[in-house]
Amino acid sequence: MKILIQNGRILDPASGHDAVGDLAIATGRIIGVGSAPADFAPDRTLDAAGCIVAPGLVDLAVRLREPGHEHEGMLASEMAAAVAGGVTSVVCPPDTDPVLDEPGLVEMLKFRAEKLHQARLFPLGAVTRSLAGEVLTEMAELTEAGCVGFSQAEVALASTQVLQRALQYAATYGYTVWLRPQELHLGKGVAASGPLATRLGLSGVPVAAETIALHTIFELLKSTGARVHLCRLSSAAGIELVRRAKADGLKVTADVSINSLHLTDTDIGYFDSRARLVPPLRQQRDRDAIRAALADGTVDALVSDHTPVDEDAKVLPFAEAEPGATGLELLLSLAVKWADEQGTPAALSRALAVLTSAPAAVLGGALGTLQASAGRLVAGGVADVCVFDPAARWTVEAGALRSQGKHTPFSGYELPAQVRWTLVGGQIAFDRSAA
Repeated sequence: MKILIQNGRILDPASGHDAVGDLAIATGRIIGVGSAPADFAPDRTLDAAGCIVAPGLVDLAVRLREPGHEHEGMLASEMAAAVAGGVTSVVCPPDTDPVLDEPGLVEMLKFRAEKLHQARLFPLGAVTRSLAGEVLTEMAELTEAGCVGFSQAEVALASTQVLQRALQYAATYGYTVWLRPQELHLGKGVAASGPLATRLGLSGVPVAAETIALHTIFELLKSTGARVHLCRLSSAAGIELVRRAKADGLKVTADVSINSLHLTDTDIGYFDSRARLVPPLRQQRDRDAIRAALADGTVDALVSDHTPVDEDAKVLPFAEAEPGATGLELLLSLAVKWADEQGTPAALSRALAVLTSAPAAVLGGALGTLQASAGRLVAGGVADVCVFDPAARWTVEAGALRSQGKHTPFSGYELPAQVRWTLVGGQIAFDRSAA
């Protein structure tokens, strides 16, 4: 199908293109940025006047809950939530049931996702079999099956030797290991250590749980030369260690979640289980450091940390509630909210960069043929596009979310920016007027 997106503000952070114009699409690819070819005859025209035409969002932390946790989310519901939020590519961790530690499981998941014709799915394989932390998986076979990297999800490795071997193996073949830095024994609390956790009688997770793990990872990187992506940093001290590691030339990238970007431990309120998250919400100084690091490039990407949780698991006392929140449909709006709060001309472009070109760069060669154009709007590139109205305002209501998970600490918030259309491979995957 030939599609013309007309009169929109085309904003591509990777190239710096920012101007009102047209975007022409044919056979799944972009054939004109700014204006259409003279002989272009579209089958459909989308009037994007007043809207921003941006690359499709790339979300590096999305739990789809299938297989094994279908009562909390299914591929169909969560992929629908993705495209409704302008997300065209999602990375899912391996902590499904069964764990993504066998090529057949990865191939099955990718096949099922492709049949839905919605967002693109990029699975992470398990570092160790069953995430048990003992025996390494067959990383080469998992890569051939479609894995873009290797992760332990939320299961911290007890053995530094196993981590070292995993990094050595990954470095040999050019794979990336995705780690959420958390020391096993210090990370078992339910809230960030501090006055609020003490006052509420909640077990705490100290900042040292993050920094000790980071020190270990960085020392191993120096000896192995491996590449690591750090998932969902949460503390000012952790941010500073990453800044130093990058200055030292270590192969490190990092992301933070929309929750840590906007919220602090005070948002727990009176034991609100919607704010029961992993990593836990920390103090304002940590949030301020995260915002600064995302703006200056120390942190590469912003993620939704989408984790659908069902009603029975969430409506429990805070310490017993299952951690997690829905986020796919909030990612774009919360990034735009952050940009609005910065109040600088370049803020919106940076906010879009950490959702598009920067996370695509984290994936790098793992994207295969998509690498040259993922997270970008370029002539000849794959037409993954998000068209949104930056002036629209909407209120987060659980019942209106397409995700099967309805719990979010942002429930009731009025947010800026609303997706009008999402295109994946040149096909309209979401149309708000038809939703």
